[in-house]
Amino acid sequence: MTQTLTETLADAVRQSAQRIPAETREVMLNANDEIIKTGIEGTALKTGDTAPDFTLKNHKGETVTLSERLKEGPVVVIFYRGGWCPYCNMELYAYEQELETLKSLGASLIAITPETPDNSLMTVEKNGLSYDVLSDTGFKASDAFGLTFTFPEALMKVYQGFGLNVPETNGDDAWRLPIPAAYVIDQSGKIILHHVDVDYTKRLDPNDVIAALKS
Repeated sequence: MTQTLTETLADAVRQSAQRIPAETREVMLNANDEIIKTGIEGTALKTGDTAPDFTLKNHKGETVTLSERLKEGPVVVIFYRGGWCPYCNMELYAYEQELETLKSLGASLIAITPETPDNSLMTVEKNGLSYDVLSDTGFKASDAFGLTFTFPEALMKVYQGFGLNVPETNGDDAWRLPIPAAYVIDQSGKIILHHVDVDYTKRLDPNDVIAALKS
């Protein structure tokens, strides 16, 4: 039987714990606590809120507007950090595996990243994605959903130590990212299911999205 996304992510967390030194992990956990203390998880949009409209370019350079998509049916929107994040790739791939089921329920799927179009195209090709991946230049959508955070200094140093230049991959001048989030939005624009978590190893399982769409 195929693993769920939740199980796949839990396995990856266990492997990562063996690979990343304890002191580095502690810095990362402390930084997560710092981000949580900003209250971002509470102020981000959640179930019952109305999703703000957005117009962004996809990996092919085409314009995608949320309100236009909603005319066709419910929309599942995933905010992910970037193609450099293994947990994001697991999430994107897991949703690709369930894409036909989502379509059969009348829904479409959109993934949003702050990365440049060139970088998002690489992610699409790497994971064999057949749904839209949008570049959120300047964090317009991420800001509107209340998801953007600025890196604590210690976390920035850890990522630099990993050889990651986040501003460069985003074509931006600041160390910013969205916290990972997923939303199921009905045709009226209302959010009927959400998942927002500073802990980037936790994501909304496609099975929960399918259950929400069925109900």
